[in-house]
Amino acid sequence: MTRPEEFRLITRAHVIAWRRMSSAGSWPRQPSGGNSRHSSSLFEYLCERNAVTLNPVKGVKWPKANNNEGTTPALSDAQGLALLKAPPSDTLKGVRDCAVLATLLFHGIRREELCKLRVRDYQRREGILHICIEGKGDRVRFIPVATEAQQLIHAYVETSGHGEALDGPLFRPVKNHTTGHLRKALNPKSVYQEIVRRYGTAVGITVDVHGFCVHSLRATAATNALAHNADIAKV
Repeated sequence: MTRPEEFRLITRAHVIAWRRMSSAGSWPRQPSGGNSRHSSSLFEYLCERNAVTLNPVKGVKWPKANNNEGTTPALSDAQGLALLKAPPSDTLKGVRDCAVLATLLFHGIRREELCKLRVRDYQRREGILHICIEGKGDRVRFIPVATEAQQLIHAYVETSGHGEALDGPLFRPVKNHTTGHLRKALNPKSVYQEIVRRYGTAVGITVDVHGFCVHSLRATAATNALAHNADIAKV
């Protein structure tokens, strides 16, 4: 820009186009939370001075700056497949654990979100199977269920026999030595220790991938989505 009045020509469409091109790598620097805040503050200042009539940056969502890029390792396709094949297929626990791993690996949800899932949250919307996720801040989102995960979740629900208990937890303990009560959700700590880390150790992932944890499955889902041209802002 060479003249101050040119700020009045900037529209929301220009800002969104800038975000899209920056995210795609067409600009030298990626947009960050700091860049968007500075841009918004500039236009707020101009609005206060009646230099422009609106702030085109306000309300535009920006991908969060990844200041910790690389700290959470993602798995390769071979490692992910090995992890899914690790649980035994002839026990209820093995069938459940495989469904849990697939849900985490293909959909990028947190272990706390997985433990909150009820049977009714595994549902069809417009003919497509989705899982309804209640995330942080009570935000609800619907995620299409991956084809590979559908078969494993269905097998688990059929084997466990609690598919009609719509308000009950989707993923449950297979035994309870204290009370015998199984109509409760899995504990997030158990998801990490008894499922993710246990099978990760069994197939050698914990040795090959330093810092391997539940969040590694979330990072893997995000990495695969970006590799298949998903919108970075949605990811």
